[in-house]
Amino acid sequence: MPDPTESAKTNGNGVIKVAAIGDLHVQEDAQTSYRDLFGEISREADVLVLTGDLTNLGKPREAELLAEDLRACSIPVVAVLGNHDYESGCVEQIAATLRQAGVHLLDGQAVELKDVGFVGVKGFVGGFGRRMLGSFGEPAIKAMVAESVNEAMRLENAMRQVRAKRTLVVLHYAPVPETVAGEPPEIFPFLGSSRLAETIDRFKVSAVVHGHAHRGSYEGRTPGGASVYNVAMHIAKPTGRPYALLEI
Repeated sequence: MPDPTESAKTNGNGVIKVAAIGDLHVQEDAQTSYRDLFGEISREADVLVLTGDLTNLGKPREAELLAEDLRACSIPVVAVLGNHDYESGCVEQIAATLRQAGVHLLDGQAVELKDVGFVGVKGFVGGFGRRMLGSFGEPAIKAMVAESVNEAMRLENAMRQVRAKRTLVVLHYAPVPETVAGEPPEIFPFLGSSRLAETIDRFKVSAVVHGHAHRGSYEGRTPGGASVYNVAMHIAKPTGRPYALLEI
C-alpha cells in the first residue's frame, strides 16, 4: 500500500482511472484471497474504490485479512463501510485496521486525490421516489427515517468540502432504483434511498458508485442526470472482471 498522502497518478490527458468494487465479504475461515486481484487492479487503475461490505460478519480478523491482501495494492485506496461491517459491533476496530493499512476510509468526509474529490458515506434504507418511507407513526419508523435523512445530510456536508472540479461519490446503499433492478421488488426499500440522489443532484458530480444489491443492475442515473454504477462484485461489468473501470 502507498503512503495515505500519496497522490494518484494520471495519464497524459489528466484522466484518472478508478477501479471500483464492493461486497468482498471477506471471511476469517475462507480460503479466498484478493491479493492477486488487487495486484491486477494496481496495474490497470490509478485509484481503487471499495463500496462497503468489506467483511462478511464485521469481525476484526476479517478486516485484518483484507488489510493483508491490500498490501498487494500499490495505488491509493478509498472505501466506505457497509451493513455487514456493522454486524458484530466492532466497527471502530475495523475502521482502525483499515486506516492503519493506508485506506482512505470515508464516513461523511471527502478526500482529494490528484484533482478528483472522493466523497463517501454508507447511506441507508428508505425506498425510492414517491414510495419513500415517511416519518409517521411508531417511534421505530421515525428513527429509521431519521437515520436515512442523517446519512443524506452527512453526504451533503461532505460534498460541500470538495473544491475539486471532478467528484466521485462513494456509497454502499443505492441512490436510485435502476441499479437495484433485478432484486426482488419486495426488498427494494431496504437497498437504498432516493434521499441520497436528491442530495447528489444539488452538486455537480462525475459519477456515483455503490454496492449492496448483488442481483441488481450495473448502470443508472439520478433524476438530475448523474451516472450511477452498481459495482458489487457479483454484478456483470463491461470489463468482464469483478471490478468496474471508470475514467474520471
